[in-house]
Amino acid sequence: MTTDNITEIIAQGEGNSVEFKRSFTSDLGREMCAFANSSGGKILLGVSDSGEIVGISDTNRIRSQIQSIARSVEPPVGIEIECIDSIMCISVPSQTKKPYSFRGKFYVREGANSQRLSRDELGEFYFREGILHFDAAICQRFDLDLDLDQDQWSMFKNRAKIPSYMKPLTALRNLNLINRDSEVTNACAWLLAKNIRDFNISAHISCALFMGTSKTKILDRRDFDSDIYTMIDEAWKWVLSKINVEYIINHNRRVERPELPISAIREAIINAVVHRNYRSSANIHVYLFSDRLEIRSPGGLPVNMIESDLGSGSAPRNPLLFSMMHRMDLVEHNGSGIRRISDICREFMIAEPLFTIKEHFFTVTFFRHSALGKIEVSPSKYNESIFFETYVQTFLDAEVSELDLNKNQVETILRCEHEKTAFELMEAAGRTNRSKFRESVLKPLVRAELVEMTVPDKPRSRNQKYRLTEKGRNLLHKCVVT
Repeated sequence: MTTDNITEIIAQGEGNSVEFKRSFTSDLGREMCAFANSSGGKILLGVSDSGEIVGISDTNRIRSQIQSIARSVEPPVGIEIECIDSIMCISVPSQTKKPYSFRGKFYVREGANSQRLSRDELGEFYFREGILHFDAAICQRFDLDLDLDQDQWSMFKNRAKIPSYMKPLTALRNLNLINRDSEVTNACAWLLAKNIRDFNISAHISCALFMGTSKTKILDRRDFDSDIYTMIDEAWKWVLSKINVEYIINHNRRVERPELPISAIREAIINAVVHRNYRSSANIHVYLFSDRLEIRSPGGLPVNMIESDLGSGSAPRNPLLFSMMHRMDLVEHNGSGIRRISDICREFMIAEPLFTIKEHFFTVTFFRHSALGKIEVSPSKYNESIFFETYVQTFLDAEVSELDLNKNQVETILRCEHEKTAFELMEAAGRTNRSKFRESVLKPLVRAELVEMTVPDKPRSRNQKYRLTEKGRNLLHKCVVT
């Protein structure tokens, strides 16, 4: 710190990160506490409120008293003290053990003042700073005896890969969705709800189709408010039903190609649901205009995350819900959702989406094509494998979501044009354990009637092969060729 630095700070006046004090006072702990609970700051001793330099003596006794006050903050605050000319500067770096209190009271910095937090404000502080998470808080409205529907439980059990023999209470407790007293968390209620608005009035998704580029005239509107998993599925399918489709002539066949990559839209809706602020009175909105698709979720960036972190790291606002979505294969733990959305759009040969961050909202905007209809695309400009990844596999997600299968393995099998042995399919799918492949991949696909055995009466026959059923062919046909 130099004289020029101090002069510049004084010229800017008191604010969120600067406090002036004429002289030493024992109330310095309040200011330290406030800065520690905020983003840090500096206290200048020897400067009046008006910015006049009055000076202060630099003595070991004052330094010792200041350090003692810093240690009396709970938990103790680390500070730095230095003197520049006749001014003593106390720097309070950003702290990591929030919240801090002084003499049993909690303070934060608001403008040029340090304000004491009320009880309600302290509760809000805990949530805002990520010390407490709303998804892990107890949901008083959900009663396991009254609200745990067996059909909902059956769907959730399959999605969350819960063994069939395990009792609901045991499974939910193991997943931290209920506590030892069998009290239900908010995340648990959202995952098991028949109507999520019974337990959180603004947790639903509202979808709207508008005429033109503004909200002047609405053409269609739908609210989706079942459990979180189903709600996500219904929302992206609504978008799919409203956007245009291009007809691509490729290798003497006509292929349907949606104007926007459905997997990117689905990813954006999942991110909106998983990372939104559930304490907000606003809900998720999906707006479809003639020139764009907007997916807007309540809540800006989580605490300790900045815009440059997008696509390179994960700081989930709802870690319990996030972990369950990962268990259900909806999200990745590496925080790659934003980057994956951009990559898919780039590979799909459309404009990359726009990510808009406000204090209370996060919006993803996809840009629609201006001209649609029947078009011909040269095979050199059309990557069919990318098309399959971004469009067909989305349908596979919906069809086999209950089967606990790896999407890539399902894709490999469904794209087989000829009968193949179990070993050939296992090799193509990159698996090495034949018994596990048979149990976890082939048998579920057979039960789902997407694949059938060529010798069904003798499952262990040396001549046994597998082929697509009519249902499997129809699924692939519906997704790829019309």
